[in-house]
Amino acid sequence: MLAAQVALLEGIGIDAARHRLTALTRAGYLTSEQRYVAEPRAYAVTRDGRGAARSDLSQPRKLDPALYAHDVGVTWLTAAARRGLFGELSQVVSERRMRSEDGRGDRGRETHGVRYIGSVGGWAGGGARLHYPDLTVVAASGQRIAFELELQLKGAARRERILTAYAGDPRFDAVVYLVATPKERRMLEASARRVGLEDRLCVQLFRWSGDREPGMPPTAGRTAASRSPSRSASRGPRRARSTAPSRAPSRAAGARTGETDPLSR
Repeated sequence: MLAAQVALLEGIGIDAARHRLTALTRAGYLTSEQRYVAEPRAYAVTRDGRGAARSDLSQPRKLDPALYAHDVGVTWLTAAARRGLFGELSQVVSERRMRSEDGRGDRGRETHGVRYIGSVGGWAGGGARLHYPDLTVVAASGQRIAFELELQLKGAARRERILTAYAGDPRFDAVVYLVATPKERRMLEASARRVGLEDRLCVQLFRWSGDREPGMPPTAGRTAASRSPSRSASRGPRRARSTAPSRAPSRAAGARTGETDPLSR
């Protein structure tokens, strides 16, 4: 998590967010790392921090350069959802939470993950193959919406296997994909038509602010944006126009934003 994301989540200034994060790091509740010169510091909870927060989640993985941009983008989406920028929500569930709860093997409840067609059973520990959204939100109206931040479009076979899993899961009223280019949007829409998900798919274009993907050098410019969602790594992916499904995900794909908000039209 970045200081600007904490500022959005808590509704405070970025200097106040940095002060809080620094204090928590010095107390041993967070780790702090600046992997890239052009990027802000990234923070993660420690074992002591999880204990103080009484978290039942496992320790998050260490910063992975290959996943850095995706982690930054998904954290912006999560912070925006929790802050109410996607409308009134009753639940905001991270992928880490979904995997953790499904991994406990509590067979008295449904899995968070969607089951690939042809897999047996419903549990990750019992042999079933499950796919997890990057983020799941439940609107106050009860609509369940999956978010997928697609920095690099998957190949057709894998992409359509995932879309087929969503098509076969009636729990999700909408699936929102964030992609970088109109070509990727067209490819996703074509795949959705082939598997019968077109009425629940919403494809949203995004670009990183400044046209620079987090973790890429400042000189990378638009070449980085073509692979990937922010007004620098410390500010979130900017949204462009979208195509909406017949069952639209409430305000999930079209929140108003301002100077301190991560998502911009």
